[in-house]
Amino acid sequence: MSGREGGKKKPLKAPKKQTKEIDDDDMAFKQKQKEEQKALEALKAKASGKGPLSGGGIKKSGKK
Repeated sequence: MSGREGGKKKPLKAPKKQTKEIDDDDMAFKQKQKEEQKALEALKAKASGKGPLSGGGIKKSGKK
């Protein structure tokens, strides 16, 4: 037995990722996603200022 056998093993190096070509369709798709995300954030900010949407919980009837 040699001294190197014990202890932690070094993790294998992950292969480098290939840089893929980005065409116009991908660019348009990413741009669209960014715009949708911005719109969603704006709606969240707008909705956070208001109270709850529903009265909440079980509605009670007026009958006794």
